[in-house]
Amino acid sequence: MRRIRALAAAALVTVSALALAACGGADPAKDPNAAIRVGVSPVPHAEILRYVADNLAKDKGIKVDVVEINDYVTPNTALAEGQLEANYFQHKPYLEEFQASRNVKLQPVGAVHIEPLAVFSKKVKKIDELQPGAKVALPNDPSNLSRSLNLLASTGLITLKPGTEQKATKSDVAENPKRVELLETEAAQLPRSLDDADAAVVNGNYQLEARLDLKTALAVEKAEGNPYANLLVTRPELAGDNRVKVLADLLRSQQVRDFIAKTFPGGVIPA
Repeated sequence: MRRIRALAAAALVTVSALALAACGGADPAKDPNAAIRVGVSPVPHAEILRYVADNLAKDKGIKVDVVEINDYVTPNTALAEGQLEANYFQHKPYLEEFQASRNVKLQPVGAVHIEPLAVFSKKVKKIDELQPGAKVALPNDPSNLSRSLNLLASTGLITLKPGTEQKATKSDVAENPKRVELLETEAAQLPRSLDDADAAVVNGNYQLEARLDLKTALAVEKAEGNPYANLLVTRPELAGDNRVKVLADLLRSQQVRDFIAKTFPGGVIPA
């Protein structure tokens, strides 16, 4: 297993090491027998992928190198630059926003699972108990910010201007009767923000890392019809690579569905 901590200086060294390692032998992107390097968030993606690597991949003739990455930017930049052959951490709206803002082209291969977004608090037990002027932390990347605003709107805490739901920003809040303060926060910091903010909308992977229990959430995103399924993503030129195809099939296999249901009951839902 490899780990990249992109918010620290060591990240640059580790990413560079990946590239140098590729230069030392056959290019993993072109060698059909090389291990496929996949960038993943530590939880739940790395755990799911490691299950595949340890239990399923060998029988299908592929090797999987699990590369843990602790932010939402490096997995795509490393993939685009050829330091990875695939990544598995993001949903389609985030991928589309990233491609547009960074002028890169990546290729989704298949949906694997959904992590419901949820509202947590250490100060109240129901969302209607939030006091006027309460501080609510939200993820600051555009797609998850929009997603979190829609979740808050579903509770009645705020309303959004009609037609803005898919790409809502704070300026699209039409009504905010309690005048709650919406604080855009780095997604990885949202669990910690619960010590200061009155509530926080937390991404699924960070819920799991922080051991937040969905049973205690003030509100949980619905899974049915949810467009935020996490994807296996590669570069366009690797979309036909047998390793990518096999990995996509394994990630959506019944064995993996059973592993997800057993390991992350309720917190991760097979797509």
